[in-house]
Amino acid sequence: MPTKLSILSNCIGYMKLLIDENLPKRLKQDFSKHQIYTVNDMGWNRKKNRELLKLMLNKKFEVLLTFDKNLQYQQNFKKYPISVLVLNVEDNTYSTLKPIIPLIHELLNGELKAGPTEVTTRI
Repeated sequence: MPTKLSILSNCIGYMKLLIDENLPKRLKQDFSKHQIYTVNDMGWNRKKNRELLKLMLNKKFEVLLTFDKNLQYQQNFKKYPISVLVLNVEDNTYSTLKPIIPLIHELLNGELKAGPTEVTTRI
């Protein structure tokens, strides 16, 4: 179930997003409609997933974009009402990620659920 904050943010038209350190920072340019930061921008490099999610909650982030396919199996998302978009593509280069950017925008414009959502181009 989306948090009240994410529902409100969707009404306003922007969300507070965090790009994980395993993704290219260049992705920021594709989400300029939103308040977007990288893990590096926040000084959160090398934080463990649990600590990162706690920091995100404290700073009122709503969505994490990550390439970490294991995150969805490692964390109890009942504790962390954050949407996690797991980008499930062949590699984490910008050129490989570019085709799924419209799918990410579509998800951000809808009602996101807390916890992981896999984003992929595979059928």
